[in-house]
Amino acid sequence: MPIKPTLKKEIIAKHRKHATDTGSPEVQVAVLTERIRHLTEHLKTNKKDHTSRRGLLMMVGNRSALLKYLARKDRARYLELVRTLGLRH
Repeated sequence: MPIKPTLKKEIIAKHRKHATDTGSPEVQVAVLTERIRHLTEHLKTNKKDHTSRRGLLMMVGNRSALLKYLARKDRARYLELVRTLGLRH
């Protein structure tokens, strides 16, 4: 389930490090978090949608790996991102 392009652009603009940044871990985690929240709402109403549930689990795994990388690489950036996104890590 894709998120709206305008929302994605807002998320990227909020978390990017410089003008052309679209691939930093912060941006990737922020976009994944929004997609996870959107898909979670979808699955609340469509309980038998197992394909989307699998996609959700894969996204959560990708986000977890990116967060582990960021925590290992730069703890301050990790803590700031977790605080900004409201994650429980």
